[in-house]
Amino acid sequence: MIVHNIPPVFDEHSEILILGSFPSVKSREAAFFYGHPQNRFWRVMEVLYSDCPGDTAETKKAFLLRHHIAVWDVIGECEIVGSSDASIRNVKANDLTPILQTAPIRRIFVNGTTAAKYYKKYLLPITGREAVTLPSTSPANAAKSLNDLISAWRAALFN
Repeated sequence: MIVHNIPPVFDEHSEILILGSFPSVKSREAAFFYGHPQNRFWRVMEVLYSDCPGDTAETKKAFLLRHHIAVWDVIGECEIVGSSDASIRNVKANDLTPILQTAPIRRIFVNGTTAAKYYKKYLLPITGREAVTLPSTSPANAAKSLNDLISAWRAALFN
């Protein structure tokens, strides 16, 4: 079993919660979200908010909080081969209670279909709150260009 090693990012001003599935090997090594250099999450955020998240965990965390965004993952512990979502087994979901009790979260988004699948299975019954599925920013989602991702994320986050 691999245990999620990155604490959630949120504060009492967070209004949007974005959940991934489980951190990639690169993200676990960096001990911060979307750490794979080919993951397009930070590039999408930079364009959407016309603001640079920077290159360090500290500047990225400050970026998220500045824009009232909370980030975490659906899965807190699982068996996984490398970074392959398809290999995920024996899931233990994260507890969203600390975020939902602290922050005035208006909307919940999931980054990709794997996060959506596990959110619906494990967390929706607990939270009772629907999550909007966004196209994955993962490099594995090669079918979507950066512009496609920006358009889809903009339409969801700002409507």
